[in-house]
Amino acid sequence: MNELFDLTPDRRGSGSYKWDTAREGQDIIPLWVADMDFKAAPVIMDALRARVEHGVFGYTYVPDEYYRAVEHWYSRRYGVALGPDVRPIYTQGVVPAISATIKALTRPGDGVAVMTPVYNCFFSSIRNNGCMMVDVPLVRVDGSDDFTYEIDFELLEARLSDERVPVLLMCNPHNPACRAWRREELQRVYDLCRHTGTTLLSDEIHGDIIMPGYSFTPVASLDGNPLAHTVTFSSPSKAFNIAGLQIANIITSSPRLRYLIDRAINDNEVCDVNPFGVAALIAAYNHGSEWLDSLTGYIHDNYRYLVKAVAHRMPRLKVARLEATYLAWLDVSSIDMPDEELEEYLKEHYRVWLNAGSMYGRGGFLRVNLATSRRRLAEGLDRMFDGLTALSKR
Repeated sequence: MNELFDLTPDRRGSGSYKWDTAREGQDIIPLWVADMDFKAAPVIMDALRARVEHGVFGYTYVPDEYYRAVEHWYSRRYGVALGPDVRPIYTQGVVPAISATIKALTRPGDGVAVMTPVYNCFFSSIRNNGCMMVDVPLVRVDGSDDFTYEIDFELLEARLSDERVPVLLMCNPHNPACRAWRREELQRVYDLCRHTGTTLLSDEIHGDIIMPGYSFTPVASLDGNPLAHTVTFSSPSKAFNIAGLQIANIITSSPRLRYLIDRAINDNEVCDVNPFGVAALIAAYNHGSEWLDSLTGYIHDNYRYLVKAVAHRMPRLKVARLEATYLAWLDVSSIDMPDEELEEYLKEHYRVWLNAGSMYGRGGFLRVNLATSRRRLAEGLDRMFDGLTALSKR
């Protein structure tokens, strides 16, 4: 299926936030925003065409087929039986779901624990609900050729033991640390949450994008009846490149949590979805596995290309081990420029756009979106290396 990913369409002028945010005529290669340059899976395209042919796009009723598709995906792919009492609460996206859930489970002034570096919208969702971010920094572990991150469980327990911190918001898999958390790590996190009375919120939007040799562990699969004590956010939007169709699910079996979250979803007016998101999810979860497996193979090959390019062009840099997501994490701390300025410098002078690590709570890094054609990635990386080399010679 490589031809599906080698031949990416020209997205300029399509209303793409990723491509059209840059000023016209700048010829910038965008390796920043977390969406992919690949066309959606053919089964999704077919489902959307059929829905368009119907010709009427009124208010959407979500059918039983939708819930069955979610249940079957979790059962087939991850061995998780959601059951009839875990009917997903649908909404327009994972970020609205997170924000509404924080509103439902906290009061202004409460603390929400997060493990940084982490997805930047965690910060805004916490702040917008009048809460305080409680940082539990991940611990960097360096290998001979790469590096990764681990959880500081001693610090985590200390943070969660504070009664003013009722919620832990976790990224599973982790963006941008590239971690596919191991089952034993997640079990320990969950057990700590149960011990301290903290509600674990698990953002699993990247759960379907797992690199060879690793596996995804949904929080719902842990020991100790986690469905009754946790909240999971999931969506096909990242894995199937349909973020613009605005569809996501909130999963918990707790009647109390479901009531509070459902009320907040309605209070925030993010309780309605569109017909295309519903049709796309059903098609993706029922028929998209083969396409997804080919996608993750292509992403992994792009990651290996990045690693080799760094070793060849600039070995003083270091790339985080990619276990999950299509977002590489590059240590550029050896470059004598703050990463926010470095992002602007590369964009302005070398026409490649990457995300500064400080956006995610950790300076000295760049986040690189690998979800594009090999040719475009190669060109973008060449521009990046040219810029970094020029800086190193100053």
